Amino acid sequence: MLARLLAEKLGNVYKQSFVVENRAGAGGTIGAGSVARVPNDGYTLLLGVTASQTIAPFIYKSLPYDPVKDFEPVAMLATIPVALVVNAEVPAKSAAQLVALARGANPPMGFGSSGIGAIPHLTGELFQKSQGLSLLHVPFKGSSPALTELLAGRVQMMFDHLPSSLPSIKAGKLRAIAIAGDKRAAALPEIPTLAEEGINGVAVRSWFGLLAPRGTPKDIVDGLNKTINEQLAAGDAAQAMAGFGAEPAAMSPEDFARIIREDSRQWEEVVRDTGVTAN
Repeated sequence: MLARLLAEKLGNVYKQSFVVENRAGAGGTIGAGSVARVPNDGYTLLLGVTASQTIAPFIYKSLPYDPVKDFEPVAMLATIPVALVVNAEVPAKSAAQLVALARGANPPMGFGSSGIGAIPHLTGELFQKSQGLSLLHVPFKGSSPALTELLAGRVQMMFDHLPSSLPSIKAGKLRAIAIAGDKRAAALPEIPTLAEEGINGVAVRSWFGLLAPRGTPKDIVDGLNKTINEQLAAGDAAQAMAGFGAEPAAMSPEDFARIIREDSRQWEEVVRDTGVTAN
């Protein structure tokens, strides 16, 4: 949704078609790898995510790209709240009730994710470690198939980027239990954070940002950044993003690069503490 919104806005500005190509899976690394080796002429860009740019180097033995050396940060687009959601048939109405339910579950309660090493997966690992739980992780190739299984009740819970699950939450098919962040989500202001529920150490930051192949000329990077930030500041773009749970986060390429460095340090520690690896 975010990519299509951006493509529409950029197309209107540049009077040129922008094509969105979905290459989901493996925590965003498949999409990132496909962009890392294309010509650096500004015509092919990556909608990168926290997982592909700051987590993947610490969980994969090898990657088809280097998150730092192969990309030029262009613009942060949005921060995305991560919500703890359950199937509507799960009786828990709060994080504490869910913990109690999971603690007594036999067989273990299953939690889905959009892939090994993605933020939903690592947030689930932090959650179960903080509460001394033993959950069954069930990874999928992207959020959509994970949500399909959650809606069907074949997994009982998952942490998910809010734009993916918000329609089902609003339709009453899923229940949001808490937000895994340092503040409540603007799209669901009535849902508390995990910290407000007494569960600490599970506050994560997730973002989506535009990156270009390394060596893309600076004037192209700066021009895209200026255009994107102008579009993010426009009322209709912000309203559209709010409608699916994203929160605009305009900044310079340099500030975006700093965020990537900071988050890389944070996630390196999380991966070390949880022991998550991927082949």
